[in-house]
Amino acid sequence: MMRALPIAAMALLCLAPRPTAADPLDVAVGKALFDRMWVPSPASTRGSDGLGPLYTARSCAGCHAGGGGSRTAARPDGTIDPKALVVRLGSDAGPGDPVYGLQVQTLGTAVVAPEAAVAFDLVPSPDPALGPLVTGIRLDALAYGALPPATRTEARRAPALHGIGLLAGVPDDALNALADPADHDGDGISGRLGSGRFGWKALEPTVESQTTAALLTDLGLSTVDRPDHAGDCTAAEAACLRAPHGDGGHADGVEVPADALRTLVAYVSALPAPVAAPDPRGDALFRSAGCAACHVPELAGAGGRPVRAFTDLLLHDMGPGLEGGFPEGDASRAEWRTAALWGLGRAVRHGDRLLHDGRAATVDEAIRWHGGEAARARDRYRDLPPAEAARLLAYLEGL
Repeated sequence: MMRALPIAAMALLCLAPRPTAADPLDVAVGKALFDRMWVPSPASTRGSDGLGPLYTARSCAGCHAGGGGSRTAARPDGTIDPKALVVRLGSDAGPGDPVYGLQVQTLGTAVVAPEAAVAFDLVPSPDPALGPLVTGIRLDALAYGALPPATRTEARRAPALHGIGLLAGVPDDALNALADPADHDGDGISGRLGSGRFGWKALEPTVESQTTAALLTDLGLSTVDRPDHAGDCTAAEAACLRAPHGDGGHADGVEVPADALRTLVAYVSALPAPVAAPDPRGDALFRSAGCAACHVPELAGAGGRPVRAFTDLLLHDMGPGLEGGFPEGDASRAEWRTAALWGLGRAVRHGDRLLHDGRAATVDEAIRWHGGEAARARDRYRDLPPAEAARLLAYLEGL
């Protein structure tokens, strides 16, 4: 028997902000597409074939179960499930490797071998003052030989998608008003607009473009905007380029035609945002510590509706401790888009590790990794009396 929700929890669910209503049928069809387990081509299940030839997941839900993010809790042996993170590749020239592409693909079809076996180990941090551990990457059985010296690797986890439709509705003018790339007000915060507003590096401008990027890179599925049937394969991966694809006779000539993509975007955009119980004292501490300078508690969304996401969707320099391996889009190695904090409590309850690569075991550790533009807020947090620090952490873990 299903246990009834407490009245307070039911009230919060009723208050959960939702994007402008989409066609319920589109949302239902989109959910089925989101959960669909794709298969390689050729297959008898036309419309569900075209997976790969190289890929890291067989469905959107494989990385975002129920619309959530990666489950990155540490395992008893000090590793993270290799399916919980992906390995991105790049160099000083930007994203991508000339042989292995944008991302290490750990799965392949019957005619194409995976690019590598991947493992993620929690290893001692090079700067224990920032945090005790970082996420180490092991690549074994590289199908095309060792990576060149110029190529660097980064572990990335999949963020939760809840509320993404509301973030899409925030007007550009609202973000422009928050940006201060030259730090004219002298507060040490110089957030700036990225290539878009979605993803760890603010690369993609819309839910649709973020979705098509994930379909191509993670599942090897082509769309009208990204029509390469070979997905993330490069010219060096001849077997992948020769492998059959699964357009299935669609009029659009791609594996996920425009009508199917529309329903998938409708479902993702309709995922309701998390809602936290009010905590005025915690909110006051959050603001006084300076966290709200980047994790803006509330944005004005479509039609002026408040979007309480705790982000400004801008790029910020987070200092050398969080510096990545390569620039992406308009973001430098040290710049990251402010992560939305709504739903943080769910990740904490699941025991998931935090930050872009899962290096932080707790919210406290995640804060201590903040540097660069966030250094002042981090230091204010570290200087709080223990009781107030505990209250702030409880507030964040309740979002």
